[in-house]
Amino acid sequence: MSITSTTSLPPARRRWPVYAATTAAVAATAVVGGRAVDADSTWYRTLAKPPWQPPSWAFGAVWTPLYASIAWAGGRALLNAQGEQRRALATSLGVNLTINTAWNWLFFRRRSPAAGVAGTVLLDLSNADLIRRTAGADRTAATALLPYAAWCAFATELNIDITRRNRSEDR
Repeated sequence: MSITSTTSLPPARRRWPVYAATTAAVAATAVVGGRAVDADSTWYRTLAKPPWQPPSWAFGAVWTPLYASIAWAGGRALLNAQGEQRRALATSLGVNLTINTAWNWLFFRRRSPAAGVAGTVLLDLSNADLIRRTAGADRTAATALLPYAAWCAFATELNIDITRRNRSEDR
């Protein structure tokens, strides 16, 4: 038994602009969000962090394939959606990428783990909406988004723990 969409994709010449658009949107998310991150700052290095936090190199190693899967899944689902379903899915993807970007600015630029928690909880809710809408258009694409949602849920727990550990300090 395979988990595939019952909808067939259009010919390649009509698919590439959609995949190019989702790839550009995801790349912009990575670039704009990344501009806010300064993991070498004194502020970040002195935060109390849990022993189960992954090493810094792991974040790039994880986010690269996750961003690729978001671009692919978003493109595939948009190609299979029509009319209002497609507009709602595109909006959900855009909101999700905006919240994804915003977390970096809330946590790193504002230097506020508490603001980061608010951002990552919103991202988790947005992930649930995005997966639900994606599943309505293409179950395979929705399945491809599950690792992204799982990583973000992990990040929420990590952000909550960092916030708790640094609550008493005026940062």
